[in-house]
Amino acid sequence: MRLKNMTFLSLLLGFLMIQSDLYAQESEIKQIRDQREASNKALRNFDEKLNSTFLTDDVLITTGAGTLLSGKAELIEYINNANGQKMYWVRTTTEVIVNSESQLAWEEGTWEGFNENSTTPIVAGNYAAQWTKKSGIWLIQSQLFVTLPKD
Repeated sequence: MRLKNMTFLSLLLGFLMIQSDLYAQESEIKQIRDQREASNKALRNFDEKLNSTFLTDDVLITTGAGTLLSGKAELIEYINNANGQKMYWVRTTTEVIVNSESQLAWEEGTWEGFNENSTTPIVAGNYAAQWTKKSGIWLIQSQLFVTLPKD
């Protein structure tokens, strides 16, 4: 009887550890999704200073047109020097995978670009992002945007 109780307790403990890991994973994924949503809101409000707080200082970004930008300063310069009407972007996450051990995460989804006072996208595509957890906060370390034909 004692062996059965020990086996049951071992199984229960294993189950609880798995549940705890799953809860931690879901919590990390929610943090990343919340960061993405806040970043989208900052972009919609043309608040580049706030949006840059979601990025590492050495962030790497490949724009939808293929331009490689290295670091926050270069990104802000690129945006400030853009010609034409002001634009904002909305990224819609479809998947987030977290590696808790390395404190890195993968995000992918779709993106749309809008002129300043419009709700109709003029450009769109897919994106992928690498996140890293720094000082307890998830930040974007790199992003790749690819412009694709709109459906």
